[in-house]
Amino acid sequence: MDARAAPLRHVPVLLAETLALLAPERGGLFVDATLGLGGHAEALLDAAPAARLLGLDRDPEARALAGERLARFGGRVEIRAGDFRELERLAGDRAPFAGLLADLGVSSLQLDRGERGFSFRQEGPLDMRMGGSGRTAAQLIEESTEAELEKIFREYGEEPEARRVARAVAAARQERPIATTDALAEVVRGAKRPKHRDERIDPATRVFQALRIAVNEELEAVDELLDQAVRLLDREGRLVIISYHSLEDRIVKNRLRDLARGEVDPVTGRPRAETRLLEVLTKKPVRPSAPEVESNPRSRSARLRAARRL
Repeated sequence: MDARAAPLRHVPVLLAETLALLAPERGGLFVDATLGLGGHAEALLDAAPAARLLGLDRDPEARALAGERLARFGGRVEIRAGDFRELERLAGDRAPFAGLLADLGVSSLQLDRGERGFSFRQEGPLDMRMGGSGRTAAQLIEESTEAELEKIFREYGEEPEARRVARAVAAARQERPIATTDALAEVVRGAKRPKHRDERIDPATRVFQALRIAVNEELEAVDELLDQAVRLLDREGRLVIISYHSLEDRIVKNRLRDLARGEVDPVTGRPRAETRLLEVLTKKPVRPSAPEVESNPRSRSARLRAARRL
C-alpha cells in the first residue's frame, strides 16, 4: 500500500454526526486528540471558517500525512506530537477549547500497514504499538505468565475461551517465539472450539483486540482523557468521543454520566446539581447508518457519545 495515498482513501467515521455535535460554526479552537490522517479535522475546518484546530497524535507517520492534508488551512492548524493522555501538557497553554474530539479507533494507516502488526489480515511483526515505544505485543506474549495472558484475553478481549487460548499460546511459545501476526492468528484459530466461533468475525479478532488494548494501555487512557478534557473545555464547549468496543464505550458512558450528575452529598447521598460539569447530549450511543456501514465496513462497531460543558 502507498501510504502517501492513504489520506485520499481515508473515510472518517460518523462525520456528519460528529460535526453536528461539535458545532464548529461557533468558532474558536477545537482539539482533535486523535488526529490520525486528518479526516475529521479537514471536514471541521472546511465546515467552519472561523474555527481553528489543534491536532494531537503520537504516530509520526500519521502526523506527517495529516500535515500534508491540512496544509491548505495555513495558520488555522497546529499539529503537536504526543499521546492524548498528555492533553494538559500538550494543549493546556491553548485552553480553554470550544470543543474536543477523540476517535479511539485504530487508524486506517495502522491497520493497513503490515509492519505495524495490528491486524491478522496483514502478515507482519507482532508489534501493535501506536506510538512506536514501549513493549511490543510479541514481548507481552513472551513475558506474561499463562494466567496473565488469560486475564488479558478475558478482560480486554471478552474472549469466551480465554483460558484455552492462553494455554495454547503458552504451549506454542515454548516451541518458538510468537513473533508475527500470522503465527499468533494460527495458534488462536487452532485453539478455538467450533461452538465458540462467531461466523461474523475471525476467531483471532478478540485476542488481537485484547493485546492491542494491553500494549497501549487504552482503557486507562480513556479515563485520563475525559478528566483532562473536562478541565480544559470552555463553557458551552463540546466533547465528542467515538469508541469501537463495549469496554471503551462503557467507560465513556459511565464517566459522562457521573460528570453530568455532579458530586454526591455525603449527608443526603444525592448528587449536588451545582457541581454538575456536563450535560450529556446523547442519551444512547450514536451508531453509523446502514449506508455508512455498507460503504465503510470499519465503521460498523463505532459508538459516538457527546456532552456539553456547563
